[in-house]
Amino acid sequence: MIRIGVIGYGYWGPNLVRNFMEAPGSTVAAVCDLRPERLSHLHIRYPSIRTSSNCQQLFADPGIDAIAIATPVSSHFDLAMAALRADKHVLVEKPIAANSEEAIKLIEEAARRKRVLMVDHTFVYTSAVRKIRELITSNALGEIYYYDAVRVNLGLFQHDVNVIWDLAIHDLSIMDYALPYRAVAVSATGISNIPGQPENVAYITLFFPNTQIAHVHVNWLTPVKVRHTLIGGSEKMILYDDLEPSEKVKIYDKGVSLSQNGDAVYEMLVSYRSGDMLAPRLDTTEALQREVLHFIDCVENGKHPETDGQAGLRMVRIAEAAERSLRARGELVEILRGAAVTC
Repeated sequence: MIRIGVIGYGYWGPNLVRNFMEAPGSTVAAVCDLRPERLSHLHIRYPSIRTSSNCQQLFADPGIDAIAIATPVSSHFDLAMAALRADKHVLVEKPIAANSEEAIKLIEEAARRKRVLMVDHTFVYTSAVRKIRELITSNALGEIYYYDAVRVNLGLFQHDVNVIWDLAIHDLSIMDYALPYRAVAVSATGISNIPGQPENVAYITLFFPNTQIAHVHVNWLTPVKVRHTLIGGSEKMILYDDLEPSEKVKIYDKGVSLSQNGDAVYEMLVSYRSGDMLAPRLDTTEALQREVLHFIDCVENGKHPETDGQAGLRMVRIAEAAERSLRARGELVEILRGAAVTC
């Protein structure tokens, strides 16, 4: 039985507690939060869970095997590093850290102590995204042309990171998991409509080694919640709507074909293909439940997480490059293995 300590019981912490309590093979031993009213609510629902306002008590407890961190991004590094140094396994909310240097230090510490370091890229564990990866891997879509995502809603405004680090990380992690190649450069623009606060609107364009392109629009200031992703291929295309209750993934047998009339390029003809739409059946397992079970399996059996520290580092490096581009009003910035550099 893996005993979990959860730090942070605000927006996401209650979901972590519920899923670890329900998952076979784990239980929540203690929860830490700085706000007493949150811990009071926890105690009503889970009277067996110890509560604390001092996270050092969780690190020092030899009966706790792993720490799950659901706190603001600015605190991720310090808390995760302290947990690793206390020989705890770590599940940390996205993004893994506020910059790539911190992410690298966490990866190195976890490797040195042989602890599991896993990042909560929740959408990777959804049935919809896993189906999309299966379709792309099996070449059902043909050559991938583009990835186009819109992720907007009214709030939740963050104060320590902008909308790229908060919302766009979701789509970046989906691309990292589902696509067979990784972006090499990024251009981003954005703006803050709230004085003194981080950017709440951003438009991010990612470029790949071949002819593929990706675009992500994220916004905290829209009257409606939209979670649309379009993936275009040479054979078929996908519409992924995360808010759709049943048919989240729709596969369209639509596309274009080129035929040459004569030898001149200008005589190239475009014809359109319009076939059936298929909505594959997806299992209804909650993404966070699948993620929690995977974390438990990795801890118990020494397996490597699908969303490990390296995956978290890749997302941070893209976000850093995008933010640098945003500050330079959309200037193209390369995404390298090391620091981001201006093209």
